[in-house]
Amino acid sequence: MASYQELIAQIEGLKREAEDARKQEMAGAVAQIKSIMAQFGIDPSDLFPARGVKGKRAPSGIVKYRDPVSGSGWSGRGRRPGWVGELEAQGKSIEDCRVA
Repeated sequence: MASYQELIAQIEGLKREAEDARKQEMAGAVAQIKSIMAQFGIDPSDLFPARGVKGKRAPSGIVKYRDPVSGSGWSGRGRRPGWVGELEAQGKSIEDCRVA
């Protein structure tokens, strides 16, 4: 029966062999894919079209809330500005500052 250290060494050796085999097989697969793409005139953009906007979102630059003191605005997205916390500490709601 092999010792623990011998088994660990065997595992590491097998991991290296498996990685080498993967690299060789992957190189063959890439070459085959390139050959098929050339044969059929396939462009990478045919396989991976540019990703556009999937859904409609409100532009992030639109101000939804405005600070009554300083007049600075906030879209409601991202980190909350300090004035929102101060407003809530005064017992007011952010909805009181909603831009119509």
